[in-house]
Amino acid sequence: MKYTEKISKKLNELLIKNYDAEKGYLNAANSIESPRLKLFFEKCATERSEFAKELRTEILRFGEEPQASGSFKGIVHRNWMTLKSLFSSNDEEVILEEAMKGEKASLEEYNEILKDETLPSSTESLLIKQKNALKEAINTERVHEELVS
Repeated sequence: MKYTEKISKKLNELLIKNYDAEKGYLNAANSIESPRLKLFFEKCATERSEFAKELRTEILRFGEEPQASGSFKGIVHRNWMTLKSLFSSNDEEVILEEAMKGEKASLEEYNEILKDETLPSSTESLLIKQKNALKEAINTERVHEELVS
């Protein structure tokens, strides 16, 4: 496997995670009543959409083909979030918990890819910027979780 294919494969994994996160946040925004949380989830969805655009551009820069949509696992997770919220007494708390799980999984994936010491500096900078935004979202979600519980 060529070096560009190897990096693009890793970036495509992140791309899929961001597609899934965007859809998950939009689903969450449509599932709750709180205007503050709705706005927060919409902001996160927009941010993940932007991450996906940046990753697609980076993959194309390597002359490789970006993935076109999310994963089956992401669909299952969103459906589980919806089902769980239907049977929960506090929908917003459950949805926030699920969003936190997804963000932590994404953060781990970014950390794993950033261990590759052969990443071009432009790719590394992009991934660090996105990783830092994820950390910020996790911290914000923790604050919202405290307010909901």
